[in-house]
Amino acid sequence: MEQWKAAREALQEAEALLVTAGAGMGVDSGLPDFRGNEGFWRAYPAAKKLGLSFMDLANPRWFEEDPALAWAFYGHRLRLYRETVPHEGFARLLEAGRNKGEYFVFTSNVDGQFQKAGYDPDRIVECHGSIHSLQCTRCDAGIRSAEGVDVPIDTERFRALEWPRCPACGATARPNILMFGDWGWDASRTEAQEERFEDFLRRVSLRGMHLVIVEIGAGTAVPTVRMTGERIARNFGAKLIRLNPREPEIDRSLGWGFDVGGLEGIRRLTE
Repeated sequence: MEQWKAAREALQEAEALLVTAGAGMGVDSGLPDFRGNEGFWRAYPAAKKLGLSFMDLANPRWFEEDPALAWAFYGHRLRLYRETVPHEGFARLLEAGRNKGEYFVFTSNVDGQFQKAGYDPDRIVECHGSIHSLQCTRCDAGIRSAEGVDVPIDTERFRALEWPRCPACGATARPNILMFGDWGWDASRTEAQEERFEDFLRRVSLRGMHLVIVEIGAGTAVPTVRMTGERIARNFGAKLIRLNPREPEIDRSLGWGFDVGGLEGIRRLTE
């Protein structure tokens, strides 16, 4: 209880808030986190029949070799994320950030849930890209919105019946997401987000603002989010509050780790 009290006080006293989030942030909204093959196959039993893991399927080669399979997976995810309602914790953290005036989000999630929950798109870094944006598999036509794109899927066969194409050259389009073994990802959108993030960190530093980091559901399997938060905590003397029911471990000099899910942890921090 003392640790919770200290973490709550740190958040209340902070002058700037950084929210860092991994797949665990969406679990309380009903989204799968694809943890391990069994977790992935529960969400996508058709992939189990094909003997494909998440890492196998989340590979850009399928957009060239079998776009009907690739878009069955990503088309379903696009629809799922559009239909998902962000849980209450998003709004609680947004209120905390707005009250402080300075906030930013750094997330590995590609689901667009922070934007959907009302966060300023100019205050978000999506380090792995977004499923709500498209790029071409062949030419350098740039990034465009996936708004209006709806992919019809034969769920029995796990095949897309049609899929988006590049308006410039007609080739198959793909989500602007950094996949495994991906050398063709157009990082320009994320790089622009990262520039705004660096501006935020510069403002915090120049003004000597007290920064607190709230990390939700970021694991060690793909450690980008955890490492980013830890690096910033060290560089800025910021306190890091880690909410993770499976991997709450933290260097105690950086802050506090709690073995709770995202929504429960956010409620306890903001009550």
